[in-house]
Amino acid sequence: MSDEHQTWAPRDPSAASTSPGDDEGAQGAQGKAPGKKGRTKRPKRTGWRRLFPTWRMVLGSVLVAGLLLVGGFFAGYQLVDIPAANAGADAQSNVYFYKDGTVLARDGEVNREKVKLSQVPSNVQHAVLAAEDRDFYSQPAVDVRAMFRAGWNTATGKGKQGGSTITQQYVKNYYLGQERTVVRKAKEFFIAIKLNREQSKDQIFEGYLNTSYFGRNAYGIQAAAQAYYGKNVEDLTTAEAAYLASLLNAPSAYDVVAQPDSKPAALSRWNYVLDGMVKEGWLDSGERSTTEFPVPGEAKPSTGLSGQRGYLVQAVEQYLTGNGIIDEKTLATGGHRITTTLDKKKQDAFVAAVKNNVMKKRSDDREPDKNVRVGGASIVPETGEVVAMYGGVDYTQQYVNNATRRDYQVGSTFKPFVFTSAVANDSTTQDGRRITPETYYDGTNKRTVQGPQGSTGYDPANEDDVDYGQITVRTATDKSVNAVYAQMAQDVGPEKVRDTAVALGIPKTTPDLTASPSIALGPATASVLDLTEAYATLANHGRHGPYTLVDKVTKDGTEIELPDRKTEQTISREAADTTTALLRSVVEGGTGSAAQAAGRPAVGKTGTAEEDKAAWFAGYTPDLATVVAVMGQDPDSGTQTPLYGALGLDRVNGGGAPAETWAAYTEAALRSSPAQEFDLRTAPGSDEPQEPGEEGTDTAADPDTPNDTGSPSTSSTPATPSAPTTPSSPTPPGNGDGGTGTTGDATGGTDGGGSTGETGDGGTGTSTGTEGGTDGDNGDGDGDTGALGGGLIEGVRGAREQGA
Repeated sequence: MSDEHQTWAPRDPSAASTSPGDDEGAQGAQGKAPGKKGRTKRPKRTGWRRLFPTWRMVLGSVLVAGLLLVGGFFAGYQLVDIPAANAGADAQSNVYFYKDGTVLARDGEVNREKVKLSQVPSNVQHAVLAAEDRDFYSQPAVDVRAMFRAGWNTATGKGKQGGSTITQQYVKNYYLGQERTVVRKAKEFFIAIKLNREQSKDQIFEGYLNTSYFGRNAYGIQAAAQAYYGKNVEDLTTAEAAYLASLLNAPSAYDVVAQPDSKPAALSRWNYVLDGMVKEGWLDSGERSTTEFPVPGEAKPSTGLSGQRGYLVQAVEQYLTGNGIIDEKTLATGGHRITTTLDKKKQDAFVAAVKNNVMKKRSDDREPDKNVRVGGASIVPETGEVVAMYGGVDYTQQYVNNATRRDYQVGSTFKPFVFTSAVANDSTTQDGRRITPETYYDGTNKRTVQGPQGSTGYDPANEDDVDYGQITVRTATDKSVNAVYAQMAQDVGPEKVRDTAVALGIPKTTPDLTASPSIALGPATASVLDLTEAYATLANHGRHGPYTLVDKVTKDGTEIELPDRKTEQTISREAADTTTALLRSVVEGGTGSAAQAAGRPAVGKTGTAEEDKAAWFAGYTPDLATVVAVMGQDPDSGTQTPLYGALGLDRVNGGGAPAETWAAYTEAALRSSPAQEFDLRTAPGSDEPQEPGEEGTDTAADPDTPNDTGSPSTSSTPATPSAPTTPSSPTPPGNGDGGTGTTGDATGGTDGGGSTGETGDGGTGTSTGTEGGTDGDNGDGDGDTGALGGGLIEGVRGAREQGA
């Protein structure tokens, strides 16, 4: 069949309806010669297909992007050269100043000693590789996948992730800097590639080991070996090498000596390193199973950081790095001028107060005195500025800062937070009575805490197992009665108590800050500085802002931006001020009466850790909040020890050396400023008397039996009168208080109140009384030879009662 008789179906359906003449016209219009096949026009994309690019567009974009990447790579490779070593390769000093511009300290002595790779044992090399870059010897200079993975994790909120190889880290340490910028990262990328072509893997690894920062001002593996274990790198064990390798990730955060509370995190990282060595075949699994964590020795800092200087510098550095102001490694390169909030006169006053009230009372003849340590901190409530801090006897002798460590229980200094929470939450007792300072509770020793469903099974003992019976919250606070406050915590709700403590300033990550009735007794191990911040919030009428230690930072003439300190009303003013009003009587006549020596209006609370391993006094005036803690720790083993027998006392309690030190410091620190009265706005009805409820028993012990010190209580609300009960254990000698003479009386109190004490406290003559009381003989003596004269004339006092 000839072509002219064939019939073809048109490709374009519209062609079927056109005439031959029209077809030819169409071909002519398209410029096609007659008789040739025409290419039909593609239909236009319609509907949802128009929203997506065609495959040609995608392919074109990929090709263009690829060309740009390749071009950018070659351009970057050609333009970026390997520079000379940066200034950070030879770190310079940071200078620290008091707020008035006086030089506080310099930390400019750089600890660095380079070693050859051949001097570094294989177990040490393998530990570092297991920690930082296990494929270092087999992979390129740059791990692109790791970089993208790190970037993705950071962008998706999984935290800042490291994606750098050892080569890149060496480039950053030696040639560039620690700043986190795209430009620096790009330079690091190209320099690492070039360096990998010009130097061997061993040369790069040697440089890395000698330039990396390990904390304690130690640069390089040899300096780190000496700083942490006092030995050369070739003598390190595998366990020690793994610990040093762990430090590369976060030097200060994993120093278990400087920060005992960091040990769990350091152990986790240490195990990660050892497990990596096993996985790579560098460590036998049998040896791994018997490896024990090698606790490093205490640091031996420069004598330029002796006394309090080292503690203050350490605390400032932790503040800068912990708040993201300066990266730790950048700070270590030096060159910063750091003006702190510390007041030199107040700092000197704190040191003098500790010396006179604690250190001078130690004796080489008493074994417990070698374990005595002191921590202290002082904050201006309105500004949050830390104006003074006491870290220990000497930074060059005792490395751990007692003001910032978080491993001692705060004891009864936590009880005010329970009451604050009760007022803030308008809490009631189990039988529906609103909790105020005048609310009665059952203070019976070892009374079981009751919940909505009955007994909780928790029955805390009071100090010295004293029974108090029905007493008010005010009296229970003055005497630090555990049975009352454990029940109050249950009534308020342990979770609410915990939330209140956090709102005041106690870190929510504080160890043993557990939501249970026992939270009231202070098992939590907040630091002295943490507790000071929380008490400063109470002093500031419930407005909380994080403390600050730094006023200004500059480098090379450029000021570094500091975070704004924002305060907010985290606790109602009524709740904070009612707590302040409650704490007045603790100082006026309760366990903290020694704080009266400050000579101005003050409130506070005493506390004792379990087994008397620490004694606390936390208090404040309207313009200064301060906490002092005396701690027991064996200087050789580092274990916490009871303070029994220390300072020549049977026991050290919060109303003794801590309160005395607090008073001496506060008096000196505020000597040049006028005394201020508390401006309080207490909760309505907080001073209205209440009747005892139906809870507990009606049996009450002598309401004047103290729990923290032998100072008499002057609570304005008496307990329900009843016959005193006999304590379940003998009252310690000197456990009684005399009475108080009233207007016109010629004799002070006649009953020392101590059932077996030989030297109970005498009474106090008041107003026109002519004689104060003297020692109560066997707890039942008349005040008959006190000092003569009118007014508040105090007789001879007996021995101080022992309490928490």
